[in-house]
Amino acid sequence: MTENTQQPQTAPTTELPTQYTPAEVEGKLYERWVERGYFEADAKSDKPPYTVVIPPPNVTGSLHLGHAFEHTLIDALTRRKRMQGYETLWQPGMDHAGIATQNVVERELGKEGKSRHDLGREAFVERVWQWKAESGGQISGQMRRLGDGVAWSRERFTMDEGLSQAVQTIFKRLYDDELIYRAERIINWCPRCLTAISDIEVEYQDDDGELVSIRYGEGDDSIVVATTRAETMLGDTAVAVHPDDERYRHLVGREIELPLTGRRIPVVADAHVDPEFGTGAVKVTPAHDPNDFEIGQRHDLPALTIMDEHAVITAHGPFQGLDRLEARSAIVAALRAEGRIVAEKRPYLHSVGHCSRCKTTIEPRLSMQWWVKVGPLAKAAGDAVRDGKVKIHPQEMEKRYFDWVDNLHDWCISRQLWWGHRIPVWYGPDGEVVCVGPDEQPPSGEGWRQDSDVLDTWFSSGLWPFSTLGWPEQTESLAKFYPNSVLVTGYDILFFWVARMMMFGLYAMDGTPPFHTIALHGMVRDQNGKKMSKSFGNVVNPLDWMDKYGSDALRFTLARGANPGVDVPIGEDWVQGSRNFANKVWNATRFALMNGATVAGPLPDASRMSPTDRWILSRLNSVVAEVDAFYEDYQFAKLSDALFHFAWDEVFDWYVELSKTTFQEGGEAAEVSKRVLGEVLDVTLRLLHPVVPFVTETLWTTLTGGESVVIAEWPADSGFRDAEAEREIETLQSLITEVRRFRADQGLQPGQRVPARLALEGTALAKHEAAIRQLLRLQPEGESFTATATLPAAGVEVALDLSGAIDVAAERKRLAKDLAAAEKEKAQATAKLGNEAFLAKAPEPVVEKIRTRLAKAEEDIARIQAQLERLPQA
Repeated sequence: MTENTQQPQTAPTTELPTQYTPAEVEGKLYERWVERGYFEADAKSDKPPYTVVIPPPNVTGSLHLGHAFEHTLIDALTRRKRMQGYETLWQPGMDHAGIATQNVVERELGKEGKSRHDLGREAFVERVWQWKAESGGQISGQMRRLGDGVAWSRERFTMDEGLSQAVQTIFKRLYDDELIYRAERIINWCPRCLTAISDIEVEYQDDDGELVSIRYGEGDDSIVVATTRAETMLGDTAVAVHPDDERYRHLVGREIELPLTGRRIPVVADAHVDPEFGTGAVKVTPAHDPNDFEIGQRHDLPALTIMDEHAVITAHGPFQGLDRLEARSAIVAALRAEGRIVAEKRPYLHSVGHCSRCKTTIEPRLSMQWWVKVGPLAKAAGDAVRDGKVKIHPQEMEKRYFDWVDNLHDWCISRQLWWGHRIPVWYGPDGEVVCVGPDEQPPSGEGWRQDSDVLDTWFSSGLWPFSTLGWPEQTESLAKFYPNSVLVTGYDILFFWVARMMMFGLYAMDGTPPFHTIALHGMVRDQNGKKMSKSFGNVVNPLDWMDKYGSDALRFTLARGANPGVDVPIGEDWVQGSRNFANKVWNATRFALMNGATVAGPLPDASRMSPTDRWILSRLNSVVAEVDAFYEDYQFAKLSDALFHFAWDEVFDWYVELSKTTFQEGGEAAEVSKRVLGEVLDVTLRLLHPVVPFVTETLWTTLTGGESVVIAEWPADSGFRDAEAEREIETLQSLITEVRRFRADQGLQPGQRVPARLALEGTALAKHEAAIRQLLRLQPEGESFTATATLPAAGVEVALDLSGAIDVAAERKRLAKDLAAAEKEKAQATAKLGNEAFLAKAPEPVVEKIRTRLAKAEEDIARIQAQLERLPQA
């Protein structure tokens, strides 16, 4: 029957402080866990492996709610598996965060009146390493605050020596397999950071701009196009229309005049154009728009670059030297002067990409960059999921994954930065190109130079599941812990990070995917469901809540909101509620210890137990099975909710309360219940531990004398069930609940005692009379007992003598007033719902709200009338 099998290291104690103060215990407990090596993983162990890699936070970052949420889920999984006897590795580490880190150090240099160019590349990189040593990695300490059970001795950094070797190794292999190449393509360009950036580093927001309709050509050969970026017309090399658009069929294949330039450009037919959008004609600027670039490739159009890396116009003419925004205004003015403007719309709200680091508007730009040919890699990544080698949870996210990998474009991996893994390619004086592996010497001599670009941060983090284990060396850790058991991450980086890990893992590890399961979670939002943003003023520092309520409270709140793939709203009052739960667990365990709850010796045979004892053990085993099933399905919200209601409602509010009379009476029944209560608390604390590790550690070691709940055995369902006991206690609960409701309706105070006669003879509830009377504050009937109210409940009859307990006249007056208010509310709602004109105009949510008000009023009327009928006659 789910017994504790860990032998006590110290004698159990009944000593617990009267109040739980998280700040006094959390830090000390965590350091003890680390010192004892509980979180370390042994590659030589014969235990089955369980591996999870941390999604590496940026070295520049600090703990935000998204980190806290994700780390809570991973920590819960790994703590449970450790308790189940797995050799568990939660692999920690940080990402070098190329752009973010370089920006941080450049800002520091700026305060000194210097730029990175004043230092030179080598000295600047050394300065970044110095910054990392002094200021980077702040999040590591914050992870300790949260209770992350990571193997700190294995902590990695994407720029450390081993991971750098892994990056150079896979680059060389991909290059030799012709899966890496250099070409001129459209990329996202930041004119402030002066580098290409990845799609995930582009933040889209609605900006007020302008939509200008411009007439190209003259007379019958004219065509109107609309644009939000008028300055790019200087680089137009065509106008495109849909092949089936009859309006422009006569123009396809002909040339029209491009205003302000003196050039003539062709009209081409391309299926990409939407004939229903705008005029059905689009200007084509292949060097400054990704869609236009594709059109240009299909029609062999020239690509004219008309801006430099600072987004300054380079095209010869009157606009040369102007910033793109200055040029936009000047070009529109010039077109207006020539009578070319057909329409102007300002403001025009449209989605614009911004650099996530510096907020500068992104400029699509044709640039010579390094690329990964993703075709065969992406196919393997898709097939691994289709063939069942990798499962995506929740399953409905598979479609989004396939939509991405099946339509993946080649990946730009070069960045124009100094901080990062420098591309291992050398160029010779006579046009030679040499890619150098980690064990090879780069070419030397006059005229040889290394490529100045570094690799996209996602390139190195894509190797994370195996590079952190020692690859390309065939290490014991790699053999033991690869593939990873599960990847826990947000659905927002399913494409950017997960797909890259899938591609690289399958490629580098001979077709073995990097993990068995991808468990996707949602984003943390505020309590109203809004995205957290500094501009909204709703960003929360999780450390503030941890300081105020404790780490367990924050963790439990986050876990209770964690439904697979669904965003998580969170508010401070919810964290406070979780703190109250931790306090409830503390106080109930303290009460149990003071009343002799114990785990000493085996559980008594069921035949010696009361129905209440058998009921709680039956429910306990059901909850163990339920929680296990939820863990296997990554249903953190459901398992947390199940544990919350079992612990608070069934153990603390019912079993503990029902057992008080048994403890007071003493004897064998009391001793049996003390052992059962100890068992229930032991198992419940072990079940709660992965989600709320600190309070459970303190309570479990106090209760059991065990070394640590971190290494305790995970509870197993013994199969014990007692349906009869469950039915009996459910009937008892129903009776107590009904009478409590009646007492509240009559205005009795919770502690107010009243005489009562209980007709329990011949029922299963007869043996529970003492507990019923204690919980309901019911005195035995005396000689003067007069039943002023009779309540049928749970198949028995409860007669109460309320004379003297309440002021009947005052209570009737109060209820009559409440009844009048409810009847008025009903009349108003009924009138509105009977008004056809109102129903025709009112929005459905408004109508539904009134229906709800009517239903509530009718329910109140029935309740109040029943209370009036039950009142004794005055």
